[in-house]
Amino acid sequence: MRLSSVLALFRPALPLILGLSLGCSLSLLMVSWTQGDADDPCRDELAKGGLFLGRGDDQRGGRDGAGEVDFQPRIVPYHKDPNKPHKKVLRTRYIHTELGIRERLLAGVLSSRATLNTLAVAVNRTVAHHFHRTFFFTGLRSPKVPHGMAVIAHGDDRPVWLMYETVRHLHQHYGSEYDWFLLAQDDTYMQADRLSELVGHLGAGQDLYMGRAEEFIGGEEKARYCHGGYGYLLSRSLLARLQPHLDTCRNDILSVRPDEWLGRCIIDYLGLSCVEVHQGMTYRYFELGKNADPEREDSLPFRNAFTVHPVSDPNLMYRLHKRFSQIELERTYQQIQDLQMQISNLSHMTPEGKAGVTWPIGLNSPFKPKTRFEVINWDYFTEEHIYSCTDGSPKCEMRGADRADVSAILEVAVERLNEHYQPQLRFRKRRLLNGYRRFDPTRGMEYVLDLALEAFTQKGHNQVIAKRVNLLRPLSAVEIIPMPYVTEATRVQVILPVTAQDQDFVGNFLDMYVTNTLDTHDNVLLTFLFIYDPFDAQRVSQTDVFAGVKSMIGEVEKRYGDVKIPWISVKTEVPSQVKLMDIISKKHPVDTLFFLSSVWTEVNADFLNRCRMNAISNWQVFFPVHFQEYNPAVIYRDQQPSASSTFASESLRDGHFDRHVFDEACFYNADYMSARTKMAADILENEELMESMDVYDIFVRYSGLHVFRAVEPALIQKYVRRACNPRFSEDIYHRCVLSNLESLGSRSHLAMALFEQEQANST
Repeated sequence: MRLSSVLALFRPALPLILGLSLGCSLSLLMVSWTQGDADDPCRDELAKGGLFLGRGDDQRGGRDGAGEVDFQPRIVPYHKDPNKPHKKVLRTRYIHTELGIRERLLAGVLSSRATLNTLAVAVNRTVAHHFHRTFFFTGLRSPKVPHGMAVIAHGDDRPVWLMYETVRHLHQHYGSEYDWFLLAQDDTYMQADRLSELVGHLGAGQDLYMGRAEEFIGGEEKARYCHGGYGYLLSRSLLARLQPHLDTCRNDILSVRPDEWLGRCIIDYLGLSCVEVHQGMTYRYFELGKNADPEREDSLPFRNAFTVHPVSDPNLMYRLHKRFSQIELERTYQQIQDLQMQISNLSHMTPEGKAGVTWPIGLNSPFKPKTRFEVINWDYFTEEHIYSCTDGSPKCEMRGADRADVSAILEVAVERLNEHYQPQLRFRKRRLLNGYRRFDPTRGMEYVLDLALEAFTQKGHNQVIAKRVNLLRPLSAVEIIPMPYVTEATRVQVILPVTAQDQDFVGNFLDMYVTNTLDTHDNVLLTFLFIYDPFDAQRVSQTDVFAGVKSMIGEVEKRYGDVKIPWISVKTEVPSQVKLMDIISKKHPVDTLFFLSSVWTEVNADFLNRCRMNAISNWQVFFPVHFQEYNPAVIYRDQQPSASSTFASESLRDGHFDRHVFDEACFYNADYMSARTKMAADILENEELMESMDVYDIFVRYSGLHVFRAVEPALIQKYVRRACNPRFSEDIYHRCVLSNLESLGSRSHLAMALFEQEQANST
């Protein structure tokens, strides 16, 4: 009974046990128990190739434990073959080119000679800048091509020929740079952001012909073509497959409509039909009725449309753009409100709780200073005056951008109050009582306004009340501004004006120049500009005031045989920068990069590289703000200055960035000559204009270039009291005096010096 009960217990597992037993038995039968007796051909080949050290007999004898040799790697040294030419590896400038990364969408607009200056211009002004690149294709070029448009004329106004040349041009020139191509007519309004979002959700490696599907004339076929009025998308792979068949389609397919001709060509040779829905994404369009008013159109198909057709005139195109911009703003504001609500609802789950949510919700919290020196000051203002002026005055008139800013803020404040309290109350601004503003680098411009408002109720009662409001103009998204390509290999031409009073400082300048440029073989040239007054110029044959400087230049040229330091002599009573640069500019090529220096400047490689990078021909000029050291007699008094620190930041302790001096400048000769030419007409009316302006003023007023003014920590000047020439303009003379005064010392140093002087006088 026990045996039968045990068998009954294991009966369900008997098939498994039998299977395992049979498998093990067959595996044992397949195993050779005499491994190694037969020669292993793979092992012999490896041994012959030298991957195993030792002989094959030794390897086989290793089974007995005698003569066994462990595997050791063999290092094969690299020897360059002198007979083979060296192949230079060329790298692309941009990494996306090397990695084969393409842009997503290129837009092509089919136009004509009649509509190029009307509808095509409207398309260019409304949506063209939202695409990565937009081209306008036409048959015959109009006599006057619109400014700022990339127009390509194929030389034939036939619609089918224009389509054929356009598709061929896109594939030939841009087939490897873009994943998707959008073709549309110039009477089509397009939502560029929505189309870009659509192609961002579509796979780039598939053949796709997408748009509004239309039946062919006759309607017998199931295949459809994409209507050109609503635009259509062509993938890069489809364009590549279609290219070999374009000539055949042009000769064999007869059609009046270019979009129908292209659809027939794609269907006949690629077997693809136009689709409106693909991978869950829908190509949305809207047909605009005759005499339709975009401001009153509010249907869901219109609000969600990617393209709208037909657009009969440019005015209608602009009205459509205004309407769709309003729709996008409404959606954006609604999304912001939804996100703020979600943040508020989830704030209780954060460590700070509800108290951690700052106003406005979703923006960075206000800057929290760690010390009293980091506290951001509030600027007080009214509607007429501001009490924090750039020139240091306690009160100045509100004008320009400041007035426009305050006016806009007051208007927004009253508008938001009315939105919040209507219909119970309606407000009207009487006047601004108090205004405060400050710029928070983490958030933007903050405002606190005390307003005198006249409040109206629904029953007609009114009363003047005071209301305090807080507003914030947030920082927008950071945008990378495209800049021209520059290099640090450009030669810098240093121009050093020297007067008789400045020649004592030339020796230190030359020593620093030799150490930082000549010894390092930097691509820098130096030209001296000796400025003689009329009295010294008459005695130059007997006594040259610059003889000592010229001898120092000669010693440098002897020490460095291949170095020549030229000089130019000028006689003038008023050595204005403009007069001096006029002389220098005529003696150098137009592509020369100038660095206008001073005798107190210490030239070094770091600054010269920034000079090369920040001065861009026909784009930007650079006016660095040098670091001016304080007067050591005031700073240290009877004490010895501390040893210089190894950190660069420590070398900028006892001084300040002198924003009153505009002597140093980096610019190209062509840019100066262009600005100087525009100034010529004003000089005819006012001959004293050259003496009242410096190079900085010329670029600001006449160049139209970016004038880049920034602090330069690598440009350090020792303290010196400058001689201010009263014959210059009042503004230049005033800046020179302020520079001398502010370079004496900081407020704390001056206060300590006065305190010690008072103590000494009292005793």
